[in-house]
Amino acid sequence: MKLCEIIRADAQGVARAAQTLLDGRLVAFPTETVYGLGGDAESDAAITAIYTAKGRPSRNPLIVHVADLAMAQRYGRFEEAATALARHFWPGPLTLVVPRTDVCAASPRVSAGGDTIALRVPHHPVALDLLRRFGRGIAAPSANRSGRISPTQAEHVAEEFATSPLRPSLILDGGATKIGVESTVIECRQGRVSILRSGGLTQEAIHAVAATTAASPRMADALPSPGMLESHYAPRALVRLGATEVRAGEALLAFGATTLAAPAMRNLSPTGDLEEAAHYLYAYLRELDASGAPTIAVMPIPEEGVGVAINDRLRRAAAQRA
Repeated sequence: MKLCEIIRADAQGVARAAQTLLDGRLVAFPTETVYGLGGDAESDAAITAIYTAKGRPSRNPLIVHVADLAMAQRYGRFEEAATALARHFWPGPLTLVVPRTDVCAASPRVSAGGDTIALRVPHHPVALDLLRRFGRGIAAPSANRSGRISPTQAEHVAEEFATSPLRPSLILDGGATKIGVESTVIECRQGRVSILRSGGLTQEAIHAVAATTAASPRMADALPSPGMLESHYAPRALVRLGATEVRAGEALLAFGATTLAAPAMRNLSPTGDLEEAAHYLYAYLRELDASGAPTIAVMPIPEEGVGVAINDRLRRAAAQRA
């Protein structure tokens, strides 16, 4: 099978990627969370190409990556809380959902037709270099087919789109991503601050800067945030959570010290380190899925720190599929 072209993320490669985006084509690039499938946020055609390539439901909005707060304010209206969060956590694994400005140049499709826009400044030198060279927002959901495991390496992206008729024109290889799970998404509007999706930025860190309320309810036609579909981040194999034993034929995704074993087995962190577990989560799910086991048994993971985001992803991976 023919894979997408992977190029080095050096100055020449980033310049080529920026030109590719200017030409209206798609580019996959690394962030500190996962690899994104990027297109010009201000181009309806590029945004349509992202949705088509991923097979993404049209009601599921996209995150627009920007180089800094000033660029973000060209697209969204920042209230006091949003500004404080941006200044404290950007660049970083935080996406802010804010009202679109009256002159927002981003395609309405990045917002799934809604009146808000999701914005993030990634904490990765390659992503920031690309954004500065491009000069405007890059819409970039995770670089995988919709509902599948997010990619944390350039090779994952190439494998994901190997048989797809519409794929990224090139992939910038920045090595394995550091955090390994997507950004935390927070909605800031009308004086409320709501966590819509847990992620690489912990709730404890957020609460040190801003008080939050319960997540906003889902909209009838458009989701308020990416990553809120019930079934998401899923391998081909079924996922069984809370495993305290391994059943015949199962692969095992372990956590911490354990006596459990399986022919196909990976341990997210033998020492019980949640940040290490987040880093390896998607890569190990991919490896266990490739083993051919019909089910992946997953040991319990603490619901604290970044473990909240890990469990969120695992629950969605285990959800009933359409």
